[in-house]
Amino acid sequence: MVEGIEQFNDIRPYEPEEMRQAFDDLLNDRQFNLIMKGFAPWLPKFLRNGLLRLAFTGVRSPFDFQKRFMKPVVQYIIRKHTDGCTFDGSLLPADKQLPRYTFVSNHRDIVLDSAFLDLLLFKNGYPTTVEIGIGDNLLIYPWIKRLVRMNKAFTVRRGLTAHEMFESSQLMSRYIHFAVTKKRENIWIAQREGRAKDSDDRTQESVLKMMAMGGDLKELNIVPLTISYEFDPCDYLKAKEFQQKRDNPAFKKSKQDDLDNMKTGIFGYKGRVRYHCGTPINQWIDELSELPKNEFFAQLAQRMDREIHRGYTLYPCNYIALDELNGNTEQSGHYTAADRQRFETYLNGQLAKIKLPTKDEAFLRRKMLEMYANPAINKGKVNGEK
Repeated sequence: MVEGIEQFNDIRPYEPEEMRQAFDDLLNDRQFNLIMKGFAPWLPKFLRNGLLRLAFTGVRSPFDFQKRFMKPVVQYIIRKHTDGCTFDGSLLPADKQLPRYTFVSNHRDIVLDSAFLDLLLFKNGYPTTVEIGIGDNLLIYPWIKRLVRMNKAFTVRRGLTAHEMFESSQLMSRYIHFAVTKKRENIWIAQREGRAKDSDDRTQESVLKMMAMGGDLKELNIVPLTISYEFDPCDYLKAKEFQQKRDNPAFKKSKQDDLDNMKTGIFGYKGRVRYHCGTPINQWIDELSELPKNEFFAQLAQRMDREIHRGYTLYPCNYIALDELNGNTEQSGHYTAADRQRFETYLNGQLAKIKLPTKDEAFLRRKMLEMYANPAINKGKVNGEK
């Protein structure tokens, strides 16, 4: 184990020495076996687990586990449920071996944001993938927690008191700095807690303040990362939640709701997917260094937002949604009549999936249009357009 890592035992991923025991525990988990049985109900448990143990041969680290097990799964998801997933790292240093990065991105999918990034880094010649921050609210069952720790995830604790949150943030920040500087790992973390359900992506200052608790921000090599989906398979679930919260301000998602979002996000159709790395903030962070502390983080968050918004890849549906909301055709140069018909058919199909006793079609449709229009609006503002 890396010296000093024991101070992070409560939140860190598994170390190489722990992988074999973690894998054995996973295979002995009843709920995990029920999940695996669903993939091959005709295969007896002893054969199924025997094949998994055979596949695990030679896996000595979480990175090995990702290459052996997660890489083919993610490749299958891209092939089956997208029209391609691409990566633009042209603004990163040409030498891919030396730096380690902290990727801070907009948050589109609970599971796949970091999973796609792992595969893209691997395919584009980077020496390792990312350790990921995942909220403990999503670690619903012991097998999920065990599996994500094998997959280089560290735990972000949720639902804490103010004092507990401060201590937890300090610990997580120290771990992120430790992972980048001592373990030589990349990090992925979302720019905010939870997904921006209206796709109006904004960096929370609290995330940046947390990362600064553990040391100099510059040693983290922070990269603003933009994730662009042509279609968000969870859009109708997000719209449904908007109405549920409108009709009942006390509404909170259940564990089953979280599972439904994860499943839909993984297996739903996404169209084209693009990852764009913005300018690493070390190239300009010193420009803000003389500002008072609170203003520093406010300006840093705004600068991060501009980098993320500038990096959007816009698709016909983004321009169509913007015109629909504005009641005009100003963006019509970016789409065809066929594009418009395709998006209309898609929207109607997604809206039909929403089951609510007091379903407000007009409200739900508007919320879905806003999800697709906001990236176009924000990129337009950065580019100085209307």
